Amino acid sequence: MSLAERQDLMDQSSTVWNGGEGSVSDYVALLKPRVMSLVIFTAFVGMMLAPGSIHPVLGAVAILCIAIGAGASGALNMWYDADIDEVMSRTAKRPIPAGKITPEEAFAFGITLSIGSVLTLGLLVNWFAGAFLAFTIAFYVVIYTMWLKRSTPQNIVIGGAAGAFPPMVGWASVTGGVSLESFVLFLIIFMWTPPHFWALALFKKGDYETAGVPMLPVVAGETNTRHQILIYSILLAPIGVAPYFMGYASLFYGVASGLLGLAFVAMAADIWRKREGDVARKACIRLFKFSIFYLFMLFALLLGESLVAGI
Repeated sequence: MSLAERQDLMDQSSTVWNGGEGSVSDYVALLKPRVMSLVIFTAFVGMMLAPGSIHPVLGAVAILCIAIGAGASGALNMWYDADIDEVMSRTAKRPIPAGKITPEEAFAFGITLSIGSVLTLGLLVNWFAGAFLAFTIAFYVVIYTMWLKRSTPQNIVIGGAAGAFPPMVGWASVTGGVSLESFVLFLIIFMWTPPHFWALALFKKGDYETAGVPMLPVVAGETNTRHQILIYSILLAPIGVAPYFMGYASLFYGVASGLLGLAFVAMAADIWRKREGDVARKACIRLFKFSIFYLFMLFALLLGESLVAGI
């Protein structure tokens, strides 16, 4: 859909925008704070695991810039996807479809935060990290939101890279570069993203059909989506253990991440088996919720071991 077609659709929308009447909480909602919290956490873990050191003040600046960059991406995503958000039950109460903030206000807000976060990170920390943050924002907004999301059922697979970059940006803030270890942190989130979102997409398939978004369950069918969830979960499990095998996590992490990976695969297999009615719905919700716990625990364990090693 072209920008002109999107504007025509939004002009015909039932939404009435009250420009300038958005509250502070409405602008905070534009930042997607739940997504931002995950970005902050994973970026901080990447920073703590990186070799070398960074001044605490500069470290705080780096995390703040990464958080603001993530929020800017969220605001620009909501600006571009306002037409989709209006027809999906999960997103209909967001500030733009709810008429609290205009698309133009959201766009200006997102652009301002994007430029400010990138320049601040580059000037005060290092330009490699600043450039990496700029690439991450552009990837999420242009590659995922504007292109992949509406054009291919592989939108989450490829676009998921944007959400996997923060630990590498955190690492780069300390070292001025990236490494294989930081790439493994990226790979964990990258492989985690498809089964996490496809479990939700199975549950919310009707919303995506209504909005015309080619999510995998809509385009390839629920059976194929269940196969893909199981395949990605099986691939994810050993990648989650990789920090132990690469020598920057302990045996305790290796055992714990292995058990968490087995639980993840078991729940994915449950989705694969249960395909009808309420039991199928519950299996999807169970994996979706557990996947959040899984990712949090992997990074929390890595962070905990880093903090203990630094004492």
